Amino acid sequence: MITDEKKSRIQHQLDAHCARYSSQNKAANALKGVSVAVISDIRNGKWDRISDDMWRRLESQLVASGEWKVYQTNAYNQMSCYLDSCKNDGLVMWVVAPAGTGKSTAAMDFRNKNRNVFILTCSEDMNKTSFIKELAAVIGVKADCLTVRETLAAIVKELVKMDRPVLIFDEADKLTDRVLYFYVSLYNALEDKCGMMLLSTHSIKRRMEMGILRQKKGYDELESRIGRQFVPLRAVTSSEVAEICRVNGLNAQEAITKVTKEASEVNNDLRRVKRSVYKELQQLTLFN
Repeated sequence: MITDEKKSRIQHQLDAHCARYSSQNKAANALKGVSVAVISDIRNGKWDRISDDMWRRLESQLVASGEWKVYQTNAYNQMSCYLDSCKNDGLVMWVVAPAGTGKSTAAMDFRNKNRNVFILTCSEDMNKTSFIKELAAVIGVKADCLTVRETLAAIVKELVKMDRPVLIFDEADKLTDRVLYFYVSLYNALEDKCGMMLLSTHSIKRRMEMGILRQKKGYDELESRIGRQFVPLRAVTSSEVAEICRVNGLNAQEAITKVTKEASEVNNDLRRVKRSVYKELQQLTLFN
């Protein structure tokens, strides 16, 4: 049974989701298995028409789990600055940092606070078709019966109408060579019309070097379009880990010391920090 409190929270998140799109139709297109009618009913308070399964479907796509609070590390602030440049100046850049630095979190926060910012999480099994179709869905473009070429054209047409749009490709290093080469076509169609940021670990640097050395198709073109540089983020520090503990309600110095020690052993990976903080909070609750 979905409580009214949870439904209210989901509606709030749905309102925020819709605010990022020019229409409810496009907002619905960006969600899986959710119609415009469902969105309209929820936003108009007609909750009795919505099944628990639909509430759960929305919750899984809209509501972040838990009550974790984001602390603005140096890396977070760098990401925010770079994303501002992408949005305001139409820049394209590739940002690199170790896993667990907070790249995705900063990107999602930026998306949630700005209109016309879209995130596509990349994967190794994407081909040209799935890449462009998933991008269309994220933007809110309905492309069920369109070819790849037609979908690309529809995406470009939609984005050029927007005010300072930004595309963020998370885990872009997972894309195959063929899809990365196809990305160049997307860039060419949107140059100076849409800011773009690609995010990944440092592994892409070696891959790019080897691709250019072996004269593999698309690599020189791709490197040119990102300004022939990868932009690094600052590492997370132990003092930042301690602040993350405090903003999330862990104030006992002994527990903070334990979390920072554990984090230092894994290069201050913020995913590990989150687990450690929750574990210490749970232990303190049980003790009390």
